[in-house]
Amino acid sequence: MPFKVIESSGKLISVKITGELKKAELDRMQAVATEFMKREGKTKLLVFLEDFIGWERGADWEDVNFQLEHDRDIEKIAIVGDEKWRHLALAFTGKPFRPVEIEYFTPSQLEQARAWVA
Repeated sequence: MPFKVIESSGKLISVKITGELKKAELDRMQAVATEFMKREGKTKLLVFLEDFIGWERGADWEDVNFQLEHDRDIEKIAIVGDEKWRHLALAFTGKPFRPVEIEYFTPSQLEQARAWVA
């Protein structure tokens, strides 16, 4: 399973994505985040890309309904992964086009990521 919630406490939810992220998994991750935001309010996300190999080809990744409906409910997103995924992950999350603060960190910067998202 490429998506797993590894921790949720307070306003922070931490997830791990491994292997290839499929559109169905992203939809499930967004459903989990929506439920979390309903309970906790404005939320911070810490996303770990571990043994990540990319996104499912041919999927409908253009659907931005989650962003339109929930960006106001997300305070920050910190992504931790290999440097080779930095630009694609930031483009995938739409960093320059969203009001949400989004930053990318390498595994050696894990403590910086935790501090930043906190």
